[in-house]
Amino acid sequence: MSDQNEHKVIKGDTISVYYTGTLDDGSIFDSNVGKEPLKFKVGSGELIKGFDEGVVGMKAGEEKDVHIAAKDAYGEERKELVMDIPTEDFGGADIKVGMGVSTPDGHHGRVIGVGNKEIKVDFNSELAGKDLNFKIKVAKIEGQG
Repeated sequence: MSDQNEHKVIKGDTISVYYTGTLDDGSIFDSNVGKEPLKFKVGSGELIKGFDEGVVGMKAGEEKDVHIAAKDAYGEERKELVMDIPTEDFGGADIKVGMGVSTPDGHHGRVIGVGNKEIKVDFNSELAGKDLNFKIKVAKIEGQG
């Protein structure tokens, strides 16, 4: 069996990572640096495709920058996920642009327009259509489990 530090991440390994996610303009959209590492099974589909594939071949302690095209992240924005919902469906709540809303079946969206009879809600991920950049550091490789 090879030394833990020499093992390279392969699909099926459970690993823990630290990451910082940025958009192409440099703005940070998520980070767990200074917090608990993110633990996941590589290749299980728990994370976006580009992140999952980006860690393969890394060693414990290694840091890497990964650029993920929108199609391998949250996908392109889909026009069919922008919907006009009757105002009465909101039960008289004071709805404003930018608010997050959820459907009874658990879909999450954000309000992008408020009219007298309809509320325009975008159910695309806020990161849809965006290329993502991650600085990833492998904290631990637990091997296949």
